[in-house]
Amino acid sequence: MEDKRNSAKCPVCKKRSVAQYRPFCSSRCADIDLSKWLNGSYSVPISEMSESDLDELESSVNEKEIFEEER
Repeated sequence: MEDKRNSAKCPVCKKRSVAQYRPFCSSRCADIDLSKWLNGSYSVPISEMSESDLDELESSVNEKEIFEEER
C-alpha cells in the first residue's frame, strides 16, 4: 500500500509531488502558484460584515485599547 504523502498530486500540473518542493512537483510549479497569488488570480474569500457586527468589533477594540492604556 502506497503512503498517501508520497502519492499527493501537484496542485498546478497534477503530477506526483516531490518532497523537496512539496506540495508541488518542481520549483517551476511552485513559482507558477506563487505568481498566481501575487497577481491576484487566487484570493481568500471574505464575507461582508453587518452593521451590528462592525459595531461589536469596534466596541471590542476600544475596550482593549482602554485596558492597555490603564496598564
